[in-house]
Amino acid sequence: MAAHRTVVAGALALGLVFSFGNSAASVADPPPLDQGSRLWHADAWSNAGGSGLTATDLSSAYSSQVGGGDGTGVGIALIDTGVVNVAGLPASQVVNGPDLSFESQSANLRYLDTFGHGTHLAGIIVGNDPATGFRGIAPKAKLTSIKVGASGGAVDVSQVIAGIDWVVQHRNDDKANPIRIITLAYGTDSTQPTFYDPLNYAVENAWRNGVVVVAAGGNTGTVATLTNPANDPSVLSVGSASVNNTVSSADDTASSFNSRGTVRNLDLLAPGEQIVSLRDPGSYLDQTYPGARVGDKYFRGSGSSQAAAVASAGIALLLQKRPTLTPDQVKALLKGTATALPGGVGELNLAAAVKAATPAAVQSAGTSAGVGSLESARGTNHVVHDNQQLVGEFDIFGGFNSAVWAQAARGGTAWNGGVWMGRRMAGDGWTGTSWASKTWAPAAWAGESWADEAWYDDTWSGHYWSGGTWSGHYWSGHYWSSSTWSAKRWK
Repeated sequence: MAAHRTVVAGALALGLVFSFGNSAASVADPPPLDQGSRLWHADAWSNAGGSGLTATDLSSAYSSQVGGGDGTGVGIALIDTGVVNVAGLPASQVVNGPDLSFESQSANLRYLDTFGHGTHLAGIIVGNDPATGFRGIAPKAKLTSIKVGASGGAVDVSQVIAGIDWVVQHRNDDKANPIRIITLAYGTDSTQPTFYDPLNYAVENAWRNGVVVVAAGGNTGTVATLTNPANDPSVLSVGSASVNNTVSSADDTASSFNSRGTVRNLDLLAPGEQIVSLRDPGSYLDQTYPGARVGDKYFRGSGSSQAAAVASAGIALLLQKRPTLTPDQVKALLKGTATALPGGVGELNLAAAVKAATPAAVQSAGTSAGVGSLESARGTNHVVHDNQQLVGEFDIFGGFNSAVWAQAARGGTAWNGGVWMGRRMAGDGWTGTSWASKTWAPAAWAGESWADEAWYDDTWSGHYWSGGTWSGHYWSGHYWSSSTWSAKRWK
């Protein structure tokens, strides 16, 4: 029987840059999430009811299904809101990639999850706390955190695209733990055809390069379309299963909040309702939904975000056992062996997938050209700075030519050191296993303009990946070995 998996409605995505106070909202009447938070697909945090199903429960069930597994040797990229150094996220299994968020220029916020979403998903995937017995599903996988979302979930689609490009170019830097999976619990309401859409092109490019892209389908609860990029026929689109607080799939049903498409539907369901994982004390979600806390260390949430994290970790267990599988083969295996649920979309069944014959077929899905509109890829969500929306064919630095970008992304040249498409977003010290130096180039956002209006964040002052040193695979200056880290209340 497949282990129970469920996900909560998407909470983090493109959106407005807002400031939030410290007052906690009541559980009975929580304040609405801002637009920025709604594109990360886990916003059902309050009034959860019941005890929930822990990541530890799922870990035991799935490990048993594959005959014992922990994700050793498999790299997973989490493009999300960052992570924090809480008990249960061991530094040996988590690496910070570039912080591409609007908070990257603050030494107190850089890499840190001020929203609370990324930490919750990271706990589901690689959590491991011997002191309490808490475990994620793939506790020995290597998680690379690429932070793109800020405290309110604010992020432009161009930042997400840059994060995907970075993973593609650096996927094999850690030879012992190559990145085989991208977890993307993010989606816009773009209606642009996938053939043209730049975000669709970015995820297809990752797929072509051997990286399984697990995309949360969304939590609209309507039959219309999946969010972008889950709407791309090439990737693995994942929705939530309601597991009724049990690890048995016998009582599972598809979550009512799942987005569904009339043309392109979900590929797979995984547990996504009332999943108990790590709490991020003082984060936006922690303050807004105190009723979702489970004791002092844990947090309960639901949505296709959680389901995507469960599926990603499950795939890590599968790839540990069958490392030669291609993304197409992984997708075919999981769809072909899924446990049937009412509604036509099956639930993750690793016991069957790990034993099934390797599929020979290759996907026939069309390939995106990526030459469409960046503005259309945003859908209705826009970041705002000084009351000015970022709109049109402009990224956060200036003009964006999708045709030029698509060619560079496919050729593996979109990033050159810490420079993405000619704009500096990070330092140049990354070598794959160590930093080349302690000092990064001093370039900064200098008021790049788009159209006739200046749009830039003047708090960016050239810190990029900071001046900390990288030793082995972990920060010793601005990473978890630093004694300056603390659980703060984000303002």
